[in-house]
Amino acid sequence: MKKFLPSKIVIGVFVLLCVLGGAGYYWLQTKSTAVEVVYKTPHEADVYVRFDMEAYDKLQQNFWMKTEDKDLAQLFQLALQKATNATSAPALLSPDRSGVAGMLATAFAAATSTQAKVDLARNVLIVGLYNLPPNGRSGLLSDKQEKELRQNVANVNPAKDLYQDLGLAKGASVEQVAAAAASKEAILKNSTAPEAKEELKKVSYAKEVLTASQSKALYDEQRIEPTAFSRILGKTLYFNLTKISPTTLQEFAVAVEAASTTPGLDSMILDLRGNVGGSLDFTQYFLGLFIGKDQYAFDLFHQGEYTVQRTALPQFDRLNRYKDIALLTDGNTQSTAELTTVAFKRFKLGHVVGTKTRGWGTVENTYALETPIELDVKYSLLLVNNITLRGDNQPVEGRGVEPDVDTSKAGWQNDLSKYFTSPSLIQALRTVAAKPPLQ
Repeated sequence: MKKFLPSKIVIGVFVLLCVLGGAGYYWLQTKSTAVEVVYKTPHEADVYVRFDMEAYDKLQQNFWMKTEDKDLAQLFQLALQKATNATSAPALLSPDRSGVAGMLATAFAAATSTQAKVDLARNVLIVGLYNLPPNGRSGLLSDKQEKELRQNVANVNPAKDLYQDLGLAKGASVEQVAAAAASKEAILKNSTAPEAKEELKKVSYAKEVLTASQSKALYDEQRIEPTAFSRILGKTLYFNLTKISPTTLQEFAVAVEAASTTPGLDSMILDLRGNVGGSLDFTQYFLGLFIGKDQYAFDLFHQGEYTVQRTALPQFDRLNRYKDIALLTDGNTQSTAELTTVAFKRFKLGHVVGTKTRGWGTVENTYALETPIELDVKYSLLLVNNITLRGDNQPVEGRGVEPDVDTSKAGWQNDLSKYFTSPSLIQALRTVAAKPPLQ
């Protein structure tokens, strides 16, 4: 049942509100005036102009190159021309921030609907960011796209299910995994179907991941797949580092520890072929295992300045026995994998065998845009904020890292003895470097 206030109380409250009404109105007006937002330019009272100009400011502050206002003005002018399919560049009253805001305000005023304004605000940034050097590395991300990017860096693929590849429910035991894999492998090995070979690879991979306690636990808890696969080849400990994720360092250390009971190991292969990289700080942590903590690792270059990065972990004594180290590279070795290769060459920790790396020497990060232009979507900028350098202080970007032994040249096998002393390592390289990475 509803309850109502007594009529005398209602009348009293009404009278009180009437008495205070004038004062209340004055207070609200004063408060409103006190918090009035002042934008950098009057044009930014328009939320769509403000959205693009917030990106303008973040770009100028965080992009790896120093960008003068005149350069950004031209970038936004050309981006607006492209986004509107105009035959000529839009009018830019002054080649500076204010001129850009005014140019954008004119364009948004001509847009025929709210959705047209949203699309234009987005497309101007998409076009402009794409054309920042190196082309295609920077961009505009929705919150969904940013989440997918971070999952990729963490080596999490929500669309992939290793248990399903074996016909099992999530969390099946090691014994169940082994039995299911054996059954499927027996069928697939005898199959003549064209897809059987690829299916067999999927089954074998799922079995390897889900029968090892450490990788199974990571996959069960976080859906993180392993990135480090090890083998013992004679007296050589071989690692295939497929990519770099937050677990790669731990996987490497666990495998080195496990190999510590194997007598006679004297050399190591770090196979970085096809490794697309990952988190930049991996190199600082990984290098520390070999040379100790707080040692110089590499420089980052940002807007004309060099920033020294130092190693972040103490030396791992289990690595002392590996006197000969080879790094295998190819044209798909990139990013942090290239930076790690640079560090090993610089400190003479290992020699490089293979072909020149890709030359992807940029470091990217995301920067949230606070100005909302859609109800259910948030945006961020993906910007190249630093570039990495080779041992000769030249950018890795566009240049790559040259191998010591180039496997694209005839007779490369004969050059191995110039750089390595371990007979086991030389023999392993002759075999492994001529084939795809082992798993």
